[in-house]
Amino acid sequence: MIALINPNTSEATTASMLRIAKEAAGPGIRIEGLTAPFGAPLITTPAALTRAAEAVVALAPQLRAARAVLVAAFGDPGVLALRDLLAVPVTGLAEAGMREAAQGGRRFAVVTTTPDLRDGIAAMAEAHGHDRFLGTWTTPDDPVALASNDAALATALAAACARAVDAGAEAIVIGGGPLAEAARTIAPTSPVSLIEPLPAAIRLSLVRCKERSKI
Repeated sequence: MIALINPNTSEATTASMLRIAKEAAGPGIRIEGLTAPFGAPLITTPAALTRAAEAVVALAPQLRAARAVLVAAFGDPGVLALRDLLAVPVTGLAEAGMREAAQGGRRFAVVTTTPDLRDGIAAMAEAHGHDRFLGTWTTPDDPVALASNDAALATALAAACARAVDAGAEAIVIGGGPLAEAARTIAPTSPVSLIEPLPAAIRLSLVRCKERSKI
């Protein structure tokens, strides 16, 4: 069983991400969703991300039966702490999405709705050794308001992707678990490879599970 943790408090977001994760995993892979017991309904600031990490770690006692854990927020809150607490692979969205985007030495960008998290995204890219990371492009409108309007969200993300492509991006990661549906909507029209981080994290989790079973 793969445990999918939603680090924000929205049960609706958990359900949406769980559906996409199950599609990506395919038949025979059981995935269970857990929602942060406290924190913000949408993570938009560094303070909210820190609080989300605390909420993720608080779920550790419920993860003992998991074969792998996926932390489904782009800031990867609590991933490092869970790795210290659990004896199973723990994967984050940013880690997995950036890894796929960088394949083949591609220059890549992140597109998201949360400008206040831009510095943290850059720090993660550096920590993972991505020297082809171009930066983060964000939508201009309030992220909470955008999250409540699917059409406006998709349009705003597509426009930000176009700006990233103009800057030289050869691949784009849509940065955010709650953006999973929008990423799926705009992927077919993207002029460059568009990475949906949730399916990417499922793929990486499955690879790590197979590697662990060989030990």
